[in-house]
Amino acid sequence: MFDRIANGWELAKQSFNVLRLDKELLLFPLVSGLSCLAVLASFVLPLWNSPYAKVVLNEHQIPKDPVAWVILFAFYFVNYFVIVYFNSALVACAIIRFKGGDPTVGDGFRAATARLPQILAWALVSATVGIVLKVIESRSERVGQIVSGLLGAAFSIAAYFVVPVLVVEKAGPLEAIQRSLSVLKRTWGEALTANFGIGFIIFLLSLVGIVPLIGGVALCASGQLALGIALLVLGGAVLMLVALISSALDAIILAALYLYAAEGTVPRYFDKGLLEGAFGKE
Repeated sequence: MFDRIANGWELAKQSFNVLRLDKELLLFPLVSGLSCLAVLASFVLPLWNSPYAKVVLNEHQIPKDPVAWVILFAFYFVNYFVIVYFNSALVACAIIRFKGGDPTVGDGFRAATARLPQILAWALVSATVGIVLKVIESRSERVGQIVSGLLGAAFSIAAYFVVPVLVVEKAGPLEAIQRSLSVLKRTWGEALTANFGIGFIIFLLSLVGIVPLIGGVALCASGQLALGIALLVLGGAVLMLVALISSALDAIILAALYLYAAEGTVPRYFDKGLLEGAFGKE
């Protein structure tokens, strides 16, 4: 167990080294986040004076008529498409780097655009699953939320490697989930501990933003508004940067684990002995 944790920490550090080489990868989670906000606004603003706005804004609001369900499905579909599209672009760039290339932002967008049919199909599946879970939740609020949460977590775990499968293998939804499960069976321990290592790195980086936030609140409370607001802005900016780094690292480690498990290829900038010690190629 301790060996797995140590491996996870090392994998997280090596992922961070890759990000240092390709800092432009941070653009993908940034644009993805902004695009998701734009999607939310595009649904909420036109519906602001109608009861349907609450369907999009409040995840616990259960739709009461077919129109509400259609709106919710459309929102899920567009939102999932945006997330998967930009994640695919990021993973594509990471794989280019792992294979000795020097990726650009354009390379990522071109790769994701070339997989539009697969991304659209997966967004459709994800939106459908989201609606099904919502239906389960609506049947019984307390029990439904528990069952929906468990099923949602199971689906997220099963789909863990779907994005790199879409990018590399151009698989359809059913094949993608099957391949994701196949890779996951071999890498679940490393994926878990690597994410733990990334989480620890992100926690340390978050402290850099939390400290100024605390100081800003204290200064505002004491009447020193100018300096307090400056610290609040600084802390918020740092935490936003940390969130972008976290998203990028998650995609990099995802691509690295997939590449080794699926192809037996040691990603460049990753330690061969570390990966071979983590799990062997069948």
